[in-house]
Amino acid sequence: MTTTANTTHATTSTFGAIVRTGVVATVAASAATMAVAAAGHAAGVSLDLGGAPIPVAGFGVLTAVFSLVGVVIAALLSRFARRPRRTFVRTTVVLTVLSLVPDVIADAGVATKALLMLTHLVAAVIVIPAVARRLAA
Repeated sequence: MTTTANTTHATTSTFGAIVRTGVVATVAASAATMAVAAAGHAAGVSLDLGGAPIPVAGFGVLTAVFSLVGVVIAALLSRFARRPRRTFVRTTVVLTVLSLVPDVIADAGVATKALLMLTHLVAAVIVIPAVARRLAA
């Protein structure tokens, strides 16, 4: 009698694994963007946008909302895309770049604009690779 070892690896992630990873990355990204905003504010960077202050918690909330939108995109791509990982990375990088446009044209000082853009990039650097690792190449 002979036995054969199955050495193949799963090529797709389960919906649950994508969501779990996405939620953990979302929490980490939200905490990181709040920390960046708080550090910037402590260093003297204004958090005023159009004359109204942005609360530090607002950075975390918006990061969570848009990161979870990214998790939904990943879940859909895992089901419908031919190359989910590649499609997800390309899509989210483009969306990240587009998210910088409002910061560039915002009614705020240069330092505030730079801080806003930094928080977008910090969130993207945390969420995109974590979720992409869960998607089939």
